[in-house]
Amino acid sequence: MRQNLERERLTVFLLMVLGLPALSGFFLWLEHATHVEFLLHVAAIPLEILVGAFLVERWLARKEKEGKRRQLMYLKSYLFRSEMRNVFISNFAGLARPAISLAWIREATLEQLTAARDGIAAPEYRSDEHLELIVAEYVRARRVFQTFMEWAVTNDFEPIFHDMIYILHFIQDVQLFQEQNPGRSFVAEARLHPRLFAKVEKILRDGVVKFLDYAIELRQKEPEVFEELLDDYLISSKMRG
Repeated sequence: MRQNLERERLTVFLLMVLGLPALSGFFLWLEHATHVEFLLHVAAIPLEILVGAFLVERWLARKEKEGKRRQLMYLKSYLFRSEMRNVFISNFAGLARPAISLAWIREATLEQLTAARDGIAAPEYRSDEHLELIVAEYVRARRVFQTFMEWAVTNDFEPIFHDMIYILHFIQDVQLFQEQNPGRSFVAEARLHPRLFAKVEKILRDGVVKFLDYAIELRQKEPEVFEELLDDYLISSKMRG
């Protein structure tokens, strides 16, 4: 259905782009043949319609995109506070450098959050045991990443789609390793393979960045939701010990 709608919109667009200039050209030819100056004004009308249609189309596209981004913000609000909560709690609990904690994020100003987000290059973690716990939380949250991927496909958010594919491939690698090597540490094995460990580091770094991106967005647009989110995380973190 979506493809049919896109096809119809493309057909209308081509008719306007090709038909309206042709109509203006016809009236210009008619004016040249008859020397009736009024036809010059008539010739301008199709071009004015075309320009107006472009402006309206751009305005509608922008409003639609804004609506989808707002929808994404509320989708994050639900998933970040449910299935993904332990992913982020574990990630920040294991983070050694930079020294960014959930308690710090809650009290930080917008400027501090932005500076922290821009300054993340290569996070360091407390131990391989912490890394193993974080990776395990990513595996448990697989369904959430699939949900984000499906949403991105439906709403034409290609960067999010590619991010989710990357994470799901990583989760698949972890699950295959665990099935074939029960009881062995995935992180310890990954350290033996630089490219695989680089993937672990990228996944975890991106998780910190995405959470800070969302915290910044909430600070700007939904400060009450920001407070509720961090309160929930801090309570859950204390309950986890």
